[in-house]
Amino acid sequence: MNEEIRIFTTCGELLSGVMSGVSRGRWTALQTQPGIIYKENAWSRLTGVAEAVGAAMIYCDRYECGASGLVLHPVTDYQAGSLRDDFDFGSVLVFRTELVRGFAETCGEARRYKYSGLYALRLWLARQGLVFHLPEALYTAELSDERTSGERQFDYINPANGDVQRERELAVTFHLREINALVRPGQRLPVDLSAGTFPVGASVVIPVRNRVRTIRDAVESALTQQCPFEYNVIVVDNHSTDGTTDILRRLAAEDKRVRLIIPERDDLSIGGCWNRAVNDAACGRFAVQLDSDDLYSSPKTLQTIVDAFYAQGAAMVIGSYRVCDFGLNTLAPGLVSHAEWSDANGANNALRVNGLGAPRAFFTPLLRSIPFPDVSYGEDYAVGLAVSRRYKIGRIYDELYLCRRWEGNSDAVLTAEQTNRNNIYKDRLRTIELAERIKLNTSGDV
Repeated sequence: MNEEIRIFTTCGELLSGVMSGVSRGRWTALQTQPGIIYKENAWSRLTGVAEAVGAAMIYCDRYECGASGLVLHPVTDYQAGSLRDDFDFGSVLVFRTELVRGFAETCGEARRYKYSGLYALRLWLARQGLVFHLPEALYTAELSDERTSGERQFDYINPANGDVQRERELAVTFHLREINALVRPGQRLPVDLSAGTFPVGASVVIPVRNRVRTIRDAVESALTQQCPFEYNVIVVDNHSTDGTTDILRRLAAEDKRVRLIIPERDDLSIGGCWNRAVNDAACGRFAVQLDSDDLYSSPKTLQTIVDAFYAQGAAMVIGSYRVCDFGLNTLAPGLVSHAEWSDANGANNALRVNGLGAPRAFFTPLLRSIPFPDVSYGEDYAVGLAVSRRYKIGRIYDELYLCRRWEGNSDAVLTAEQTNRNNIYKDRLRTIELAERIKLNTSGDV
């Protein structure tokens, strides 16, 4: 091991060690997990590459040792939109010592955090220089979390971590202000919810492919809504092959409110199916989400959402959902309300969290002007970020929706590679959104 590298185990120790002169070399390391086994020359490789590329911070891939043996765990490249606080750097991070000292000396937020020092530090380093990923596995660590992807996906909104989340929001807001990407409530544009003429007051939109087990429940849940206005259910069947289409044809024959669309093309993802639905002549004034696995909680869900548009003057409304099994028994984490959202700062904190909630509903004319990307992951998040840049997003914190977890869910059990692909895409969406917000703030059109 290179003796010039001082290794610390917490961010607080690292900052204190750099400021006190305990760490005197050009590079200082943070090892967040005990029992790391390093490859020969791991340190010289990390610091050599960091010197070559002029990195402010460097991290690498790893091997993990768990119940299934030794497994390669690749991580992803850092980019401007890598603002989520659960970004996987691994257990070993190497920093340019002079920049860590600069953070402690010049960044007023450095000492205020109890839980978020490392998060604030890496955001600061990203503003100073390159955060570099070396795609080589240079150490082995014990597998610290053997839960499935479906079990881990709600960690970022765990109410038990409320103090942590509030600190993270302060840190990301400071960062966005520093890079001129902050959205302020005064930038919002008004929305005329009376604009346009529509065949019905609202449309429930259900994209589906091969959900023979769940699609009837979803459609019937939509059809039981009790509203003083007319509504319909637009189901976009993306060429199912398992009998889903036959069920939908029977439902459409039985109830004229069901509008079945089978797209002319066969290369659409979920986002493309949404675009097909909202641009259909049958689409109502508001387009309201219902996934083909899920249910509305009560016959009042649709009415509650439409009322919220008018009461809150919103261009988009997001409700709350309860995670449950097929027997509707509550599963962890229970109610997902995204209580971290605030009217004043939700549009900014949205760049830190990995989702905005459900059910999602949109003012149709606006959604027609901000189309979904034609993908099957993150398409709703992309639109939500774009809407929040200029318009108000309304929130409903009461349960409206049942998210049924089962082995057929597309995100139930993902490999590390699939998880990485998803994370890279959402980071890319945030990178794009940052660029849009910086352009908006520098154009004077705010």
